[in-house]
This record gives sequence, C-alpha cells and structure tokens, in this order.
Amino acid sequence: MSHVAPQTLAPIAQRAQAPATLPVPEAGGLTWRPATSADAPAMLDLQNTMFEADRAPYRYTLAEVQDWFGAPWRDPATDSLLGLDADGVPRAFATVDSFPGDTRTVRSFLDGGVHPARRGEGIGREVLAWSLARARQKLAASGKDLPARILVYAEDDAPQAAHRLYERAGFRPVRYFSELRRDLAAPIPELELDGSLRLVPWSAELDDAARLAHNDSFRDHWGSEPRTPEAWVHGRSEFAPEWSFLVVDEAPDVAGLLADPETDPETAAALRAGAPLVVGHQLAGRYSEDWPVHGYTFGYTELLGARRAYRGRRIAVALLARAMRAFAADGMQYANLDVDTENPSGAHGLYASLGYEKVHGNRAYAIEL
Repeated sequence: MSHVAPQTLAPIAQRAQAPATLPVPEAGGLTWRPATSADAPAMLDLQNTMFEADRAPYRYTLAEVQDWFGAPWRDPATDSLLGLDADGVPRAFATVDSFPGDTRTVRSFLDGGVHPARRGEGIGREVLAWSLARARQKLAASGKDLPARILVYAEDDAPQAAHRLYERAGFRPVRYFSELRRDLAAPIPELELDGSLRLVPWSAELDDAARLAHNDSFRDHWGSEPRTPEAWVHGRSEFAPEWSFLVVDEAPDVAGLLADPETDPETAAALRAGAPLVVGHQLAGRYSEDWPVHGYTFGYTELLGARRAYRGRRIAVALLARAMRAFAADGMQYANLDVDTENPSGAHGLYASLGYEKVHGNRAYAIEL
C-alpha cells in the first residue's frame, strides 16, 4: 500500500541529521574494519559467547550469520564494523540494516555487542555511537520522506548495563514482546475450515502468494512493513518447510476483492492473473541450537497471520493446530512463538486459549525521527 507522508514532516534528509563522517571507536585499543563473509565463523563465536554470558535464550548457527552477508540489499563494507584485538580476534561488532520495502515508516535496525572479557572499557558506547551515526546516514540516503525509526532489541533480563546504554543514547522502550510455549503433550484441537478454505502444506509454488497474504495480514501491526520478494525469501537458513502450512481460498470472491479498496495492488494483480489466493500462513523454523538452552525441543512458529478480510474464520487456530501436530510427529516437546503484547488482532487471547504460556520477554528500543 502506498503511504502519503504527513505534510508536517520535514524531509528525511533534514530529520535524520546524518553526520558527514562516522566516529571511529578508540576505546579498548582495538583495530576496526568492516566485516566480511570470511569473518562469519569468528563472529558466530563472538555472538554466542555474548549470548551465553548474558543468559540469552538462543544461540546462532553459522548459516544464520552467513545469511546476513548474503542479502542483496546489504553492503557489509559500509554497514558493519568489527573490532579486532592484537591477535586479530574479533572482540566487538556492529551491523546496521534497512529493508527495501518500507512504505509507512522507514527503519534502521542496529545490532552489535562486546565480548564479555572486554566490557567496561567504553567500547560498547563508542560502537553504539558509530551504529547510530551510520543509521542516520542510511535513513537520510533513503530519500523516503516518511516517519523514520532507529531500532534495537534487548531481552528483558539482559544485563542492566545494556538497557542503560540504550537509554543514555536516546532510545526509549516502545514495544514489548513475549516468547510463548505450548506443551505438545496436551491434546491438540481438531478444526475444520469452512466453505472453500483449504489447509495445505507450504510449497515453493505458493510462496509468493504467502508473501502477499503476510503483507496484508500485518499491515495493521506496529513496526511491520511490506516484504519485497527478495526480502521474503532471504534469511531462511533455519526454515522448516515440513512444519509450515498455508490456507488457500479455492473459490475466492474475486470481483468483491477487486472492488474492495483495502485490497492491495499486488494482490489485485495476482487475482486478475488467476493466481492462487493464500489467505493464511504459518511458517516455522527449526532452531535446534536453541534446544539445549531452553532445556527442551520445540518447533518455532516464525510467522502466523490471516488476511484481514478473512479474520474471524479460525484460520490461525487451524494453522497452529496443524503445525503442532507436525511438531509433535517429529518428536518435539513444545510449540513456541513470539507475540507483540499489544497485537491488534487479539493474538494473546488466541494463544492463551490454546494453552500457550510466557517463558521469555524482550523489548524494542527506538529513536523516532
């Protein structure tokens, strides 16, 4: 959907206040350079060491780290920073990311950290300053005169020093999320969909139709922006197609949907071309590296949604139930997912009714421009 920027907004190049040059960190006596794909194994070790020290409920795989370097819209030469000690071992890093499909709010995402043995030297503060400066440059260069946001995420129980660091840099907590789990030993509901709705396994042939369904499903969710085709298929190193399912309307009211002003242009074009209409999606991931950290095995629902015109038909419940059966058939003990605590579609009540319970929490910090 197109977005008309409010007339009161100054141009993004003005609001971003981008510096002409980036501040190179000096603390800790590290040597700084951009990261490359060859650094992925060392960056994996650095990040997992940080996660272990901070008791984070996850660990990365090498494929996940390599994914970051493989996105066609990212430029590691300008959007990453690696701090090396005298032995050439990475002790700190930063990445800044923006996505090509932002049409309502243009965003920059920050990630980074410092090895536990090198904390307390002021390195983190200077790495964050570099990241913020680069984020402002990227926002200014976007040319998108939209509301803008710089984002960083933190676990609720991360070290308090991390939370203080973000707040002192001007970030404010703007959203809270919960990781939920559901015991698969409990009975899983059986549900039949009505009318011409059919629940089917995920397939490559239906994947772009699922992207369109996702974009429609999430356009009223905070922080969500349309996924472009390239962004939709990227970052799937842990994707579990065997645990992923879609709902298709085999006889959609094409005329009614085309007449509906809420139908987005991409969906309208697909309908005119006679493409299948995916109306619900549940895409899952297999994060086996996280199982020992959690202390149990689980299947993870990455994305779950139903098109706005199809809400109220229990599509999400049917998808979750089908995914639970697939997880359980593979020997998983729990079904896990994350949810925005202020989700506008009533997701929290849905998950509670299915037996999900909170196990972790995290939050988004933002600087609004």
